Amino acid sequence: MNLTRREFVTASSIMAALGLAGCSRAATGGGSSSDSSPDSKASSVDLKEFESLALDGDAWKYDKENDCYYQLGLKYCLKPGSTSYESLAIFVPGGYFEGKKKGSSYTCTVKEDAKVGNFTSSTAPVLMPINSLRLSPQSCPTSYVYNGLSRYLSAGCVYVYSGFRGRSSSYESDSSKLVAGGAPWPAVDLKAAVRYIRYNKKSLPIDAERIFTFGYGAGGGLSAVMGSMGDSPLFDKYLDEIGAITHDVDGKDVSDAIFGSASWCPITSYDTIDSSYEWMMGQFSSDDARADGTWTAQFSKDLANAYGDYVNQMDLRDKDGNSLTLDPVEDGTYLAGTYYDKVLSIVEGAATDFFNDTSFPFTYTPSRMSDPCFPGDPNFDASASEEIDAVTGGTDANATTTDQSASGTEDGTQDANSTTGVSKVQSTVYDSASSYISALNGDDRWLSYSSSAQSARVNDLWNYVEHCRKAEKSVCAFDALDRSNTTNQLFGIGDESTLHFDATASDLLDKNQDTYAKLSNWKADYVSDWKNDLAKKDSEDQTVTDRVNAMNPLYTLSGHYDGFGKATVAPHWRVNTGLFQSENSLANELNLASALVNYDGVKDLSFTAVWAKGFELAEKSGNAQDNLITWVEGCCK
Repeated sequence: MNLTRREFVTASSIMAALGLAGCSRAATGGGSSSDSSPDSKASSVDLKEFESLALDGDAWKYDKENDCYYQLGLKYCLKPGSTSYESLAIFVPGGYFEGKKKGSSYTCTVKEDAKVGNFTSSTAPVLMPINSLRLSPQSCPTSYVYNGLSRYLSAGCVYVYSGFRGRSSSYESDSSKLVAGGAPWPAVDLKAAVRYIRYNKKSLPIDAERIFTFGYGAGGGLSAVMGSMGDSPLFDKYLDEIGAITHDVDGKDVSDAIFGSASWCPITSYDTIDSSYEWMMGQFSSDDARADGTWTAQFSKDLANAYGDYVNQMDLRDKDGNSLTLDPVEDGTYLAGTYYDKVLSIVEGAATDFFNDTSFPFTYTPSRMSDPCFPGDPNFDASASEEIDAVTGGTDANATTTDQSASGTEDGTQDANSTTGVSKVQSTVYDSASSYISALNGDDRWLSYSSSAQSARVNDLWNYVEHCRKAEKSVCAFDALDRSNTTNQLFGIGDESTLHFDATASDLLDKNQDTYAKLSNWKADYVSDWKNDLAKKDSEDQTVTDRVNAMNPLYTLSGHYDGFGKATVAPHWRVNTGLFQSENSLANELNLASALVNYDGVKDLSFTAVWAKGFELAEKSGNAQDNLITWVEGCCK
């Protein structure tokens, strides 16, 4: 029997259980230790090498009204490329310190066994936000603003806002010096900041093992790098370059491994970011660059199939040890198999949770993240905390589809001008579950829900993408043909501010150039452009591919890569993603979650895909920041 691709996809959909797992298990576990070196090392290092980075206990400032001690502008490495970015601020709950006023400052000592929230001065965790959606540089605060900090400090957490260099090189404002940026410098800087906190642990009311990072978008991807690449040798040259702390005053190693990583809609795994986008979304589109007769339409199909080959080499497994693979359907595309079923099961499970937990009428308001989402940003203003509460309050979502606005009652618009952390557009009210499902289905009955069985059913990936997650990016969604994407900036080198980075794309261009040349809009220079860029090296003699590896959490989590097992992996993870977004592929998040669940060093993973949420701080309910703190508290029990 001959079937069309859409008919085959629909007919072959198998709803798998929502258990997640991953690649081959590592031989060693995660966790961090700043005291792991032999005692003999003390005799071979300069014990005073980093004494200039010691925290000054006499330099604390105090906000009496909010009971908060703080220090700003603390340089965290000996040779910073940029003091604007390579410094940090520390905010401490007042209850942890015994402070004595000394002029305009306070001399602070840690109160033994002082308690704030659920923590004491010896158990308090450190929370480090990555407040950058697309890895713009994060500046250290230069002035004190308390707005938004209350929820963290009242819970007993110490809040550390670290600056870091962003996705591209830049010039210092007071000189003509070009400061290196791009991959992997954001991770390098944050690692140096983590080491600084551990070096000064005796002066702070913290458990120095309990350091958490959290971020969203590309910043969420950076948080995943921090969690997966503790003490990885990939960063040694870069850390040496900036004079990052390597040992404490006793000569013991200082680790940059963290205790937990949280992310929302993480953008990561840049080696497969383009191919996974085409597999998940691009191959279902025939618009613009994917229109029939264009070389990019064929390129889209080739990238999607290359992703299928990648998945089948990864040894991905579910929590029961069952292999997750992709099988070709009649036309050769990878739209069947256990991996395909797993993606559908995640979507279906999220839809089930939504219908079971949602009371109708339901108001749907598309929204998108923008910087900043978390407190500590130096440009934070008096109204920002309320705006951040709005985006993290669990009431809005983003969709790329127009189908949802086709039915329901308009409920006005909200202007996003001057907002912090979120932009919103027109809301729609759906009176009942049936009206909502009807609007989503359109002419295709791909989504259904049984209230008696309390279960939703999603028939196929094709229709889900068509109605909820259309491809909005062009072919080669992140490594743009003209190098115009912000991700091209991430892999630029010095004055060459944007470079190609996708080796899979490069291989396909070289292999299939004769085929592409027969189609419209092809340029022969594409082949050499990619090859030449991938061969270029940065100031530390690392190729673009080396730098891609350094920004890929799977490089140390999966046996598919050479870095497997060569880093200290965080034991605690939280990954949330919105299913109504076109910014990134769900497949990359699935791969990360699968690898984490099956890695011996990982104690727990909270992976949540959220229906009716988009590229935002997606939560099933509640406030994202409050939920984060609750998760941190659970990790520390």
